Amino acid sequence: SEWMEVLCKWYSAGKKLCRLYTSGWRSCAMELCTESILKVIVPVVLILVQIPFFIAFEMKKPKPRDLMPIAVLSVIGALGRAVFAVIPSFNPNSAVVIIAGMQFGPLAGFLTGSLSALASNMLLGQGPWTLWQMTAWGMMGCFAGVFQRTGIFKHRGLLYLYGFLSGILFGWFMNLQYLIGYVYPLTIGAVIASCVASVTFDLAHGMSTLIFLFILERPWGKKLKRLKVKYGILDIRRE
Repeated sequence: SEWMEVLCKWYSAGKKLCRLYTSGWRSCAMELCTESILKVIVPVVLILVQIPFFIAFEMKKPKPRDLMPIAVLSVIGALGRAVFAVIPSFNPNSAVVIIAGMQFGPLAGFLTGSLSALASNMLLGQGPWTLWQMTAWGMMGCFAGVFQRTGIFKHRGLLYLYGFLSGILFGWFMNLQYLIGYVYPLTIGAVIASCVASVTFDLAHGMSTLIFLFILERPWGKKLKRLKVKYGILDIRRE
């Protein structure tokens, strides 16, 4: 009888362990499934965000002269980013993208930002971060075009403030890519730690954007505006 009681106790304990193991395995499987789905859904969403901008630009039936400034500024931004790659997060690409948006409109600004990210990563390395960078720099150029048209950038201080904050927000946006792609489990503590760790890089990006805007915006803006008016490049009336 004693042996039977011992066996019953062992059987009961084993049954409970099996239940705990099964429930734990299911919970873990659900978490892994959610994480995997998130890693698939987010890139798809980023692609879907960008497609309307390219379609809208194509629907305007751009002429070859309309493509030239986007292509040239994208290459300049990409090469500038590659040249300054030795200094983490310090590069002129954001300033070039903002200038493109200011001079040629939101669509051109988005395309310049998106293509400059793609082109520069051909030199610096492609990866899951490319789509995030394309979206972030694209939106930076797009909003620059919107703010320019509303007259906000007539105040030079607001332009420089936008450049600085754009660099900061770019870093925060890229933190999401790191958190979703590499951090498990995703917690508030992990989010805070990621933001704290990136402060130096975000400030460097913001300051470099402000500096390059201060140096480049006036001379480049005058030349690009003259070309736009003289040759009817990306005429605002056709947007």
